[in-house]
Amino acid sequence: MAKTGKKLQEAAKLIDRSKLYDAKEAIELAKKASTVNFDATVEVAFRLGIDTRKNDQQIRGAVVLPNGTGKTQSVLVFAKGEKLKEAEAAGADFVGDAEYIQKIQQGWFDFDVIVATPDMMGEVGKLGRVLGPKGLMPNPKTGTVTFDVTKAVQEIKAGKVEYRADKSGIIHAPIGKVSFEDSQLAENLEAIYDVVVKAKPSAAKGTYIKSLNVTTTMGPAVKVDTNSVAK
Repeated sequence: MAKTGKKLQEAAKLIDRSKLYDAKEAIELAKKASTVNFDATVEVAFRLGIDTRKNDQQIRGAVVLPNGTGKTQSVLVFAKGEKLKEAEAAGADFVGDAEYIQKIQQGWFDFDVIVATPDMMGEVGKLGRVLGPKGLMPNPKTGTVTFDVTKAVQEIKAGKVEYRADKSGIIHAPIGKVSFEDSQLAENLEAIYDVVVKAKPSAAKGTYIKSLNVTTTMGPAVKVDTNSVAK
């Protein structure tokens, strides 16, 4: 523990906490300051000026990152009939209906994302109590409740990332790995920045993006100048 703490202290010295960095410089610094001996995930955190207690200021959606996330997600598809074959052909890892609902009720969670056709949501809805807290419930806003299972599965496999503002109005999202080129991470950051900006609720008042940080797994945060991300 002490060793990790020392590493983090050394890494933190590379970063000026009072400075807003250009996006590309922030990515470079966050990678340099990575303290772990594995290919850490690079994350962004947006602090938004929204009132999450109000329904018209909830922010949730998904974006396909141009360079993926560096992680292949396993997909479970709930569907019937022809849609089962379609999901399998698209590359879904698990495809079915009642048997998988039962497995989840018994504590099985060997998947990352669930896609469900709308006609299955009556059944899948029964799993709300177990899937909801884990953020695994399919949702039309993130494109995971759809009859176009081919598109849904292919996008997830290509590096689709779901984002959601928590109660404090903060969005955390992965944009890749430390092993990515700086330019790939910068493109991914731009892609998620664009969708978050477009998702601004009309009812939100004042500054919308209050701060933006780039960080790595267990690494220090680097503040980003949002003007350097905006096109």
